[in-house]
Amino acid sequence: MEIKENAPIIVFDNQCYLCIKFAKIIEFFTRGKITMVGHYSNFGKKIRDDILDESALDMFWFIDTKRAYGGRAALVPLFKSFFSKRTKKSISIKIDDKCEQDCKTVKAVFARSSSLLTNSKKIDF
Repeated sequence: MEIKENAPIIVFDNQCYLCIKFAKIIEFFTRGKITMVGHYSNFGKKIRDDILDESALDMFWFIDTKRAYGGRAALVPLFKSFFSKRTKKSISIKIDDKCEQDCKTVKAVFARSSSLLTNSKKIDF
């Protein structure tokens, strides 16, 4: 799969309960206009190898045709995409509620939520 052809893309941790819930909310508000990809899927691995750096797994990413926005930096472009006029349906992986980690605890929820606000990165490609 080509990355630019499927943009905009959200890359999220598909092994984290809270991250999966966040991805489902994004998918609902964007009405299928954004390609949803898990970090640990084959396409997610390709994106990490081709575009992102060693901090890729620390945050969620919003990727358009020119830049990857991670964490806090992704919030504004993501919010703008909610109002995009783009009508092309994007691909989407099935978002499962399966959590393989102990991520429903208060500590895990707080850690993941705080990582959204503390991590921020932009990568041009």
